[in-house]
Amino acid sequence: MPAVGQFTNALPAYVTGETQADMTAKAAKALVGEKSTMITLGGYGGYVVFGFDHTIMNQPNKRDFKVLGNGFAGSSEPGIVMVAYDKNKNGKPDDDEWYEIAGSEYTNPNTIKNYSISYQKPTEEDKIPNPEYVKWTDNQGNSGYKTKNSYHKQSYYPLWFGSDQLKFSGTLLASNYTEKNGIWTGKQLAYGYVDNAPNNSEDSNIDIDWAVDKNGNPVKLLGIDFIKVYTATNQEAGWLGEISTEVAGAYDLHL
Repeated sequence: MPAVGQFTNALPAYVTGETQADMTAKAAKALVGEKSTMITLGGYGGYVVFGFDHTIMNQPNKRDFKVLGNGFAGSSEPGIVMVAYDKNKNGKPDDDEWYEIAGSEYTNPNTIKNYSISYQKPTEEDKIPNPEYVKWTDNQGNSGYKTKNSYHKQSYYPLWFGSDQLKFSGTLLASNYTEKNGIWTGKQLAYGYVDNAPNNSEDSNIDIDWAVDKNGNPVKLLGIDFIKVYTATNQEAGWLGEISTEVAGAYDLHL
C-alpha cells in the first residue's frame, strides 16, 4: 500500500478496475526472483510486506539480509525496516511478531516515535503542476500538501484503495534532503535503512540483532520470515517531488 507519490499507480502500473489483490500480485512479480524490478512506496508511511521461502537465520556478529533500493550518492530516500519471526508457524506475520530495526537514527532526538499521518484523496487531477494537490495532516499538529509535478500526470493517490483518506503510522525520521543552488541532495544515513545506501555497499546490509520491541528494548530473534518496509520521512524536495522509498527485491546474505 503506497502512500501518495509521483510513481504511485505507475510502479507497479495500475489498470482501471484492479483490486488490492491485483496490485499485490503485481508487486510480488516485481520483487520476487533474480531479475527483480522496482516498486514505489510513495510518501511517508507507504509500505510493502513480503515473506521468504525459508527463515533467514540470525548469524552472530554478522549482518543477515539486504533489501534492494535505488539509492546512490546524494540520493537517499530511507525506508524503515520491520521484521517478524513466524514463531507460531502459521505462515502469517501476526501483529505480535513485528519488531523495528533500530537504524542509526533510532535514538536521534529529532526522530519521532508513534507518528501518524492522514492524506486526503485529491478532488482535482487535471491541474498540472499543482502545489496544493493532496492535503495531509499529522498528529504533531502539522499539515501541508503533496505537490503534483509536470513529469508525472497520473493520479498520485492509490486508485484501487476504496477510501478517500489514507492513514499511516510508525517512526518518523528527520528530513534528510537539502537544497543548494537549485540542487537537492539526500544525505545518506549511517546504517539500518532501505533505499539509503547503494545496493552494492555493505552499508545497505541489515543485522537482525538491531531489532527492538515497541519500548525500544533489544530482542534476540532466532531468525526472520517476514519484512515490512515503509517510507520513513515526510518531505517535499522542490522539483524532485516527494521523498519516497523504492524497493527492488531482497535476499538472505547467508545463502
